[in-house]
Amino acid sequence: MSTSLSPLAAAYVSSVNDGNATAFQRLFAPDAVVHDAGHTYRGLQEIKNWSDREIFGANVSLEVTAESDSAGETVITTKVDGTYDKTGLPDPLFINHHLQMRDGQIVELACRLAVEQTAG
Repeated sequence: MSTSLSPLAAAYVSSVNDGNATAFQRLFAPDAVVHDAGHTYRGLQEIKNWSDREIFGANVSLEVTAESDSAGETVITTKVDGTYDKTGLPDPLFINHHLQMRDGQIVELACRLAVEQTAG
């Protein structure tokens, strides 16, 4: 699917797909918070540890299937692949990335399983 992402959302997806952990880290505000898989990560060091392990260490790639913007939040729906443990996860795996942004940086990110999607 071809979708036109906002610049910060596009940078988020590109940094993951390019395996660029440094660029990914620069997207987050110093006081940013990430919610993923039942855990909360606060501040740049915790977010770095999480992303090094869960994104870059697992060679995650994102294929954008949809984007929506409302009430100060951007939601990017992606088909996710990588070398992570896929036991018990849907196949294909779709994740909604809820991005809240301020002053050109991500201040909050919540990653949640997307409701049923069709592979396409």
